[in-house]
Amino acid sequence: MRPHYNPRMPTIARLPDLLISQIAAGEVVERPASVLKELLENSLDAGSTAIQVHLEEGGVKLIRITDDGCGIARDQLALALTRHATSKITTLDDLEHVNTLGFRGEALASVASVARLSISSRERGAGHAWKLKGESGAEPEPVALMAGTVVEMRDLYYNTPARRKFLKSESTEFAHCADAVRRLALTRPDVAISLSHNGRSLFQLAPADAPRRIADILGDDFLAASRAVDAAAGPISLAGFAIDPTRAGETKDGQYVFVNGRFVRDKVIGHALREAYRDVLHGSRQPAVCLFLSIDPALLDVNVHPAKTEVRFRDSRAVHQFVFHALQRTLAAPVQVSAAPTLATAVAPNPPPAVDHPAPAQFRYTPPHQHSLGVAEPGAAAYLAFAQAAQRIGQSTAAAETRPAFLPATPVDRDTPPASTSAESPPLGYALAQLHGIYILAQNAAGLILVDMHAAHERILYEKLKTAFDAREIASQQLLIPAVFSADALDIAAVEEHGDALVELGFQITPLGPNQLGVRALPALLQSGDPTALARRLIAELREHGISQLITARRNELLATMACHGAVRARRQLTVPEMNALLRQMEDTERAGQCNHGRPTWTALSLAQLDSLFLRGQ
Repeated sequence: MRPHYNPRMPTIARLPDLLISQIAAGEVVERPASVLKELLENSLDAGSTAIQVHLEEGGVKLIRITDDGCGIARDQLALALTRHATSKITTLDDLEHVNTLGFRGEALASVASVARLSISSRERGAGHAWKLKGESGAEPEPVALMAGTVVEMRDLYYNTPARRKFLKSESTEFAHCADAVRRLALTRPDVAISLSHNGRSLFQLAPADAPRRIADILGDDFLAASRAVDAAAGPISLAGFAIDPTRAGETKDGQYVFVNGRFVRDKVIGHALREAYRDVLHGSRQPAVCLFLSIDPALLDVNVHPAKTEVRFRDSRAVHQFVFHALQRTLAAPVQVSAAPTLATAVAPNPPPAVDHPAPAQFRYTPPHQHSLGVAEPGAAAYLAFAQAAQRIGQSTAAAETRPAFLPATPVDRDTPPASTSAESPPLGYALAQLHGIYILAQNAAGLILVDMHAAHERILYEKLKTAFDAREIASQQLLIPAVFSADALDIAAVEEHGDALVELGFQITPLGPNQLGVRALPALLQSGDPTALARRLIAELREHGISQLITARRNELLATMACHGAVRARRQLTVPEMNALLRQMEDTERAGQCNHGRPTWTALSLAQLDSLFLRGQ
């Protein structure tokens, strides 16, 4: 039975230091990976260029960190094991501008209270090293060691067996430890890091540039399927890689986000990430990213979580908008054949090497005056750049809206294939033929391009509708003969009530009788669609959600539905000029690599892949 609190207890006692540290350890030392993270952060803060990590039994029996950092003086070893002792901050101003990974001064004391801890260290230039055990009354002892520090933690929770029972299996704990090493290795590609477990070497990472380190940890496949992100505005910048939407996976395990070199799980950035991908992901897929956000430390509070995995931004909205627009512009980049999805390696047994991406900006914080855009407010330049881009897109869309769907939207020389395809051909090349009325086969300088014509045209219409809708400039096309269809009383009432809103969407729908409606005009962009099907779907959406939701919260869903019904249908035969016109429009359209439902619109087979299919050169 649970004991009752006695309000008459007279004594208030100060807790023993050991118990205080053990309570703090409950927040800081959740599992071996928590200890490993804290010790690695100390090594990086010490200026190490090489770090070795040795684990036994998932880190429960042993964690040994060896680094070549600045080291600790003999007379400061004991102080390093004291609670709230640190060399990284001394004043409140230091805390508000903290640039180091660790700063609380609790980690070593907390670990020493729940495990057997020892530190061996030698300052650069010192005669020899000193070792101190984390035991009460212990004194430093001389020991042989090169410059740097070795921290050993043995037998985690040996003195608190109840906590030890909550640990998982050895393989699970090791997996968490390995993930902690990988995360920190991503932030510092200039530092050599090795990891071994139970005497077996798992990996040895040499110093490298940022893309190479990302490929070493996340795989060449991730880098080859990703788009480089590089944006800056005043005191904030974003660099890294974001997966192509067609390569997104089923879980969030591949999302690595760092703020000033610190791995975080931040709701603001997470929401901006989801919003940027919302228009291009298929089903419930999740994007994989490796992003490094740098921001003036004065605009960031990192002291909100014991494990420092959460942060608080002074202007969270500006950060959200900056990240959202930076990712959205990256995903909206014109078609690039090098970033195209390719057929599975099972089809092409000898796939081409990974794409050589340009290196993004440095992944660590840079003072504001070094950024390329000197804007006072975080995110202001991003807003300006995005607005200018939107204006350019709107101008090109307005000029193209009056054309029939498949007339060339670009100069003739881009639609007329030369005698032989050269390296100067458009990214999607020139049409060769149509396959089963569904796919367009095209040839470019690299090989063969296959396009799903309905999915591609759907994205083109969708982007044009979004731009026209935002500018309130959706042009209408009058029909010579109204498209008449049967309707019930609620359908007719909805049309009569929201007639003006329908006109803004480019539709003119009028009652023609007690049970009939007629479509007299529809958006010019959708003139090749079925007027009756478009009207029925629009009225159904109108009745279910109301006009206010349709033009605000469900605006994209509505326009996507309209584009789907207005896009060229499968089995429609296209001429070669029409196919080339569609390819050129794809190259000029944002997010043309995915349809409105997130499915890929095109894929590519290089000549090397085609050669391997036919065993040429083997």
